[in-house]
Amino acid sequence: MDIFVVILQAVVVIGAIVMGVRTGGLGLGLWGVVGTAILVFGFHLPPGAIPIDAFFIIIAVITASSAMQAAGGIDYLVAIASKIIQANPKRLTYVAPIVAFVFTVLAGTSNIYFALIPIIYETAYRNGQRPERALASSTVTSALGITASPVSAAMAAYLVLMDGTGFGLPQILAITIPASLVACVVTSVVQQRLGKELVDDPKFRKRVEEGAVEVPPVLQAEYAAATGSTATATAGAGDSAGTGLGEAPAATATATPPPPTSSKADRIEHPVPKGGATAAWIFLSGTFLIVLFGLFSGLRPSFPNEDGDLVPIGMSTVIEMVMFSAALVIILVRKVKPSVVVEQPLLKAGFVAAVALFGIAWMADTFISANEETIIAPLGAFIEQQPIMLAVALFLVAGLTTSQSATTNTLIPIALAAGLGPGVITAMWPSLVGVWLFPANGSQIAAVETDLTGSTKLTQVPIWHSFTIPMLVSWVAVVGAGLLVQLFISA
Repeated sequence: MDIFVVILQAVVVIGAIVMGVRTGGLGLGLWGVVGTAILVFGFHLPPGAIPIDAFFIIIAVITASSAMQAAGGIDYLVAIASKIIQANPKRLTYVAPIVAFVFTVLAGTSNIYFALIPIIYETAYRNGQRPERALASSTVTSALGITASPVSAAMAAYLVLMDGTGFGLPQILAITIPASLVACVVTSVVQQRLGKELVDDPKFRKRVEEGAVEVPPVLQAEYAAATGSTATATAGAGDSAGTGLGEAPAATATATPPPPTSSKADRIEHPVPKGGATAAWIFLSGTFLIVLFGLFSGLRPSFPNEDGDLVPIGMSTVIEMVMFSAALVIILVRKVKPSVVVEQPLLKAGFVAAVALFGIAWMADTFISANEETIIAPLGAFIEQQPIMLAVALFLVAGLTTSQSATTNTLIPIALAAGLGPGVITAMWPSLVGVWLFPANGSQIAAVETDLTGSTKLTQVPIWHSFTIPMLVSWVAVVGAGLLVQLFISA
């Protein structure tokens, strides 16, 4: 009977998650709270621990991020990323994924990647490269930045769970950052070898024939030779040909192809509001300060605990103080109206993430805490015998819920209870890259819609799309590299 009741409770938990994913947005968190209510009132389980620290870390970080966005700081970061990407067109498939990763780490959110999508596409298109290679790999590696950022929502949840294990922010970053960089490189190497060259792609040729996209100047001679065409489309310097960013000129006959590379005049310029750089550097200073306090616990004030021993204040408190303070400094220095900060897209997205974390984490803790002997013991024993299954579970649950923080709060407690070392758990934690398993994320859809050549695509099979192979390669590479790195960190 006990097993039957636990199964019913598990159905409630899974059902709430499924309904939350279907509802979308705030729905994930709200269904989590409803699931908790059913467990408490229907099955008389004691309410689990409310994830207060993780919730307020997200609110603090997202408030600072939104203040930076309102002051033009995000535009400043995007402008820098844009210049780096466009300055290395021949190595785009290698440069773009690392840039997407680094800037996600710095901003604490992959939302910054949205602004890079048209830049990556335009750079690939103008230089005659297959856009799918850089777009798909960069989309995937931007998710790796979440588990390597000291100010991401998922890191907020993970730090709270790791409190008391002796594994703090410095140790976590010492594993996730190098492992993710290795994954970025490996993914780029594999991705560079996937798919036909743009001029040989049947879908691209069909779109050219239909007039949906023009042949970039750098490929006009090659395209004419390959197709036997005597007329090719040309674009004047500075036009956003075929990208939807500007009016495309009509096709005209040409005997001599234009220069093979685009000039500086052709580059996309991302305008930065006055004071944007200042806002960005205030935010980044806060991020660096958090890392500094994490590296050197002696810099944190210490107070006596119940045993009378002096203990430094926790990193959760430090992050909240620093990020809220950074938000205020940006508002005061850049004279940003608080009402404008509240209207920023980042704040709305962050609030949704915080509510999702709150509801799912509360429900998971209620269910797991009340059924430790029935759930934790068997699962713990299984994970202890097959530790790699934690990576598989993280990957699949992240794909199903599309929430890195909710997945973290659901599975990491089980791994800790199973007795896995914090280093091993941290090495597998970036398996949250499985969030790209289904094409249900804005970045994936935006990349597909931006690529008018048709090389970046979805298919009728939900789990098979342009992002599948780079996602799987990144997953294997980041976990493998992480497990190697943690041997030195945990030694």
